[in-house]
Amino acid sequence: MKRVYIVVEGQTEQEFVNSVVAPYLNTLGIYSVTPVLIRTSRSGRGGMVNYSHLENTVKMLLQSSSTDFIITTFIDFFRLPTNMPEYDECSSIADKDERIDRLEAAIDKAIDDRRFFAYIQKHEFEALLFSDNKGFEYYFTDECAKETGSIVSAYDSPEDINSSPSGAPSKRLLAIKPDYNKVLEGNLIALEIGINVMLEKCIRFARWIDTIEKKAKASNR
Repeated sequence: MKRVYIVVEGQTEQEFVNSVVAPYLNTLGIYSVTPVLIRTSRSGRGGMVNYSHLENTVKMLLQSSSTDFIITTFIDFFRLPTNMPEYDECSSIADKDERIDRLEAAIDKAIDDRRFFAYIQKHEFEALLFSDNKGFEYYFTDECAKETGSIVSAYDSPEDINSSPSGAPSKRLLAIKPDYNKVLEGNLIALEIGINVMLEKCIRFARWIDTIEKKAKASNR
């Protein structure tokens, strides 16, 4: 079984991998799952305002000649750096799913290593939290949970929640609850919902988890 490294943008995603993704993969027999914060400088960790931050972090991990690991990413489509590979060409694609697929393929081509594959979350981590309102009902006030419930019921897929910069999932949460704590509350809500509900509601996310499983279990031959 291969080790899995997941390159993430920030502490929220790091904690999500540790508390939600890794335990689920453990149940599938994949026991070594490590989130890796993007390096922004020699001492800086987290955030991504430039594609080079992602590229350098991934290539650092790929320096090993070993083939017993895979590397993937967990980065947001929302406010993706504009210097990503083939960003300008992809920006003309109207369908967002197709655009994200093309961007992921462009990153894979740029990295050019079979141990690596890119994943871009549509639109961001918070989209997963809208898979079910029960997480908000548990941690938010009744008034706030009523507003989040309206958003949940308005979309067939939580991955489609993003009508404008102010309509991004995280922006909607901040509008409802200005003191929303992304790292703490976001992950508590995720744990309350459970990954199985997210996998059922979020097609792209489910496809990513399935790809991790297949690649981690694949033979090195």
